[in-house]
Parts: sequence; structure tokens; C-alpha cells
Amino acid sequence: MSKLEFWARPLVQFDPHNKEHRAIYNEFMKKPGWGHSPYRFICPEQHGSNLISMIQQLMLEYYIEKEFKQPKPVVSQKRTKKSQIG
Repeated sequence: MSKLEFWARPLVQFDPHNKEHRAIYNEFMKKPGWGHSPYRFICPEQHGSNLISMIQQLMLEYYIEKEFKQPKPVVSQKRTKKSQIG
């Protein structure tokens, strides 16, 4: 193992739920390049070898889920005799 590997940035899978990861991607969009990132993002095999398109797809899914999330149904409480009388 090379001594340089001790100083290398850790390998991390991009997580769109992680605010820091989204901020790092935002910086990448402003200043193309990963030099400011404390991580090296990896691209799993199922996404091919294009890291940028993988991140864009994950971000798209994250924001669509967030915007169009189905609200939980409101559970009504049954009335008791006391609440009907009072």
C-alpha cells in the first residue's frame, strides 16, 4: 500500500439524504471539479461509470419524493358518550 493512500480522501457513496453531500454537489455545479470535496464519491456498478449522471438521478429521485410525498391519512377519533353529552 502506498503512503499516499493514507492521505487520500475517503471513498463514499453519494447519499442525497445527506445535506453535506448535496452541498458538495452544489459546489461542484458552481465550480466544476471535486477539489473542494472532503470525499471521493464512488459509482456503484448498477449505475455504470458516469458519476455525475448517477448523482443527478439520485438528486432527482430525492426531490420528487420530497415534493410529492403522500400525506399520512388523518385518523379520526371515535366519540365517546361523554363527549356527545358535553
